[in-house]
Amino acid sequence: MEVFLNQFDDYYPLSQNTKSELLKICNTHHYNKNEIILSQGDLASNYYIVKKGLLGYYTLNENGTIIYKIFFEENSFVASTVSIIESKPSDFSIVALEETEVISLPADKFRKLFYKCHDLALFQINYLERNWVVEKEKLEIGLKTELAKHRYEELSKNTSLFNRLKQHHIASYLGITPTQLSRIRKELKL
Repeated sequence: MEVFLNQFDDYYPLSQNTKSELLKICNTHHYNKNEIILSQGDLASNYYIVKKGLLGYYTLNENGTIIYKIFFEENSFVASTVSIIESKPSDFSIVALEETEVISLPADKFRKLFYKCHDLALFQINYLERNWVVEKEKLEIGLKTELAKHRYEELSKNTSLFNRLKQHHIASYLGITPTQLSRIRKELKL
């Protein structure tokens, strides 16, 4: 597990002491394809690091249709962060889209370590800024200003993720119907 904890250093270098403290609270879990890790409406209690596999982060609209917000590949940090921070039911579900293995960190223990290990708190700030502010802003602007065709082309550039997704996942993520996606794919192949 220490190999996976080394990826924290990409955001802020952690001391060996902090990594040792993290190892004490880490657990490994396996999820089968289509298994729900967190259900919309439940209180989130863990942060996850994807060790192997692919997770989808989605919500259900008023018609019960799945709307994917984001996908998480290996080495990604995953959580219903708002649910954890505000101690309220999650607006999102997390599902294993493939056989998946994750390292889980209980949120209460992880967050208590911030006071004990300041380098971990600095990691969290850098991680949130890079992934939940900068990347989220790009995504939100794209959803408001770019055509689905352009968003499809951008998604397809991440081939390691794109080739793992089913067409209905892509359509949901783009906010279009499978028929509209089929038209875009046909147009791009011309």
